[in-house]
Amino acid sequence: MAEPTACPDCLRRSWLLALLGPYIERTATGAPGSRSPELLRLSNEDLLAVTAPKVAKQLLERVGAISERRFAEELLAAECWACCRHGELYPAPLRDAADAPWALIGRGDPGLIDRLDPLAAVTVVGARRATSYGREVARELGRELAAAGMVVVSGLAFGIDACAHRGALDASGRTIAVLGCGADTAYPAAHRALWRQVCEQGLVLSELPPGAAPWRWTFPARNRIMAALAGMTVVVEAAARSGSLITADLAADLGRDLGAVPGPVTSRASAGPNNLLAGGACLVRDAQDVLDAMLGPGSARVERSAPSLDPGLAAVLAAVEAGEGTCDAVAAALGLGGAEAAAALARLELLGYVSCSALGAYTRTLVGSDG
Repeated sequence: MAEPTACPDCLRRSWLLALLGPYIERTATGAPGSRSPELLRLSNEDLLAVTAPKVAKQLLERVGAISERRFAEELLAAECWACCRHGELYPAPLRDAADAPWALIGRGDPGLIDRLDPLAAVTVVGARRATSYGREVARELGRELAAAGMVVVSGLAFGIDACAHRGALDASGRTIAVLGCGADTAYPAAHRALWRQVCEQGLVLSELPPGAAPWRWTFPARNRIMAALAGMTVVVEAAARSGSLITADLAADLGRDLGAVPGPVTSRASAGPNNLLAGGACLVRDAQDVLDAMLGPGSARVERSAPSLDPGLAAVLAAVEAGEGTCDAVAAALGLGGAEAAAALARLELLGYVSCSALGAYTRTLVGSDG
């Protein structure tokens, strides 16, 4: 494996972006030519001229004065490493992107990006306010893709992102989280445990230095990295004007495959992926659809396994599949006592066959299904 190294000029770019955080925040808009991924194509001098002309000289002098020793000390203190576009470790899928980051700061296993093949990585994104359907699909996608040897890339956000990471970790697979803040910072803070687990079992990446704060512009900026790293981007759930669709657009611009999970036409959360499907995106019902689209039909198979069920549990599961969604309904349908039905449903939930809503409604999960 190549050693993580980054040249001082590329590291200065990362530190400069952190200093420019509030200035880019005021400049970046949704208008063509002023979106953050487009701004980040500019050289340091041009970026300063556009975003912070009055303090351009001072900021350039400030980052220019940072020594190689200080870079090394700050990275070491944050338990991070760095690579840049001039080094061997820099991910090959990013090299063909016009707006690729100059340097990447990582925390975790650098081996995940050493010779990373985009045909062995899938980016999974979607709504932060995901439905139970979306969360279930995202977690199962992450689990099955990781079990099939794919690297699962996402952004650690609430909702779909977190579920995709958790699914990959469930399978003891490989996952990469790309952040809009420093790689040493759990964002959102509520995901500190998940961030720590990804750091330990996978990799957290950022183009910003340790300690850098997130801004609104840093999220579409990090989306371009997520889109470039993988051969396919899959949108699980997203409103019609969701930020997740930015990642889909960026993936399409790079010539990457684009997939979407269908959802009810009445669901606001499925408007985005349904629109993508109408526009020609690949239909994604499960991980097998992803593998077939990326590698060719039948080139790789998803191995599905689930704990076996005794006849009593199988009958309860069949009742849930038939639409008996509450404990009382299952008990009535099968002639069971309430306590017996509740125990069986609890057992099925522990095994992953069913999920229970806050209102006590049970639904079949994808575990152990035929896809």
